[in-house]
Amino acid sequence: MSSEQHLEKENATLLTEFVLTGLAYHQGLQVPLFLLFLVLYVFTVVGNLGLIALIYSDPQLHIPMYIFLGSLAFVGAWISSPVTPNMLVDLLSKNKMISLSECLIQFFAFSCGGTTECFLLGAMAYDCYVAICKPLLYPVIMTNKLCIRILISIFVGSFLHSLFHILFLLRLTFCDSNIIHHFYCDIMSLLKISCSDTSINFLLVFTLAGSIQVVTMVRVIVSYTCIIFTILQSKSFKGIEKAFSTCGAHLLSVSLYYGSLLFMYVRPASPQTDDQDMMDSLFCTVIIPVLNPVIYSLRNQQVKDSVIKALKGNVYI
Repeated sequence: MSSEQHLEKENATLLTEFVLTGLAYHQGLQVPLFLLFLVLYVFTVVGNLGLIALIYSDPQLHIPMYIFLGSLAFVGAWISSPVTPNMLVDLLSKNKMISLSECLIQFFAFSCGGTTECFLLGAMAYDCYVAICKPLLYPVIMTNKLCIRILISIFVGSFLHSLFHILFLLRLTFCDSNIIHHFYCDIMSLLKISCSDTSINFLLVFTLAGSIQVVTMVRVIVSYTCIIFTILQSKSFKGIEKAFSTCGAHLLSVSLYYGSLLFMYVRPASPQTDDQDMMDSLFCTVIIPVLNPVIYSLRNQQVKDSVIKALKGNVYI
């Protein structure tokens, strides 16, 4: 029995490379899909980095609300970068191999970005609550110093959360299959093909990732419930307009993000689950990051004013 276990372990170590099956598409759509995702990725990076540059260059935007927004823009460019370039290469390449180390690095980077976005959306919801429900106390409660502390705790928490998953992934062996039915190294896809006991890993995903999503979602719901009650009590059109100007973009961004998460985890299982998971992941990693800078540029009046001011400055130059 011991010799069989030794042989099994020896065979398991051979599987250090994996094949990403990628998106299901007709062969004739290979180049159009490559061009589409390339354009979306370029717009994602340029749009989010442009929003960061705009916030940095305008002193009027150096307040917590826009510091959080700049951080969200950074995460938007970050969350797409570990996934999209590799997907673009795989679209044109016959060799879709990825090593175990590359796979773990890709998952770690994506997990950090996704966790950070969850925390940020919760923090931004609280910021909106203070701005609408306690406007006179906003400069006292939401100081830049507190904002920086929150951001540091968010990035540290995201790093530790992702590190926990990586440490427990390192204990797994892969001996049955090296085919990952996804376009990137998603943790659930890796757990499905492992020949080790993955019960602890599944428990970690359920408890840690699930708790983060639930807690941040509750934070958002509670914050916006208070905001709605405050707006209804004011009965002022100007107050409603201010609330939508302040929080409208964030509410739309939250609806897209958590709407996709709910669709991923609440729907019943079916034979097409893998394909649906890939479509949902595609929405989270490619579509939402390119939409966020557009949403905040069009829905937030102060951002629009800064864009116009920056454009006028360039014209005069």
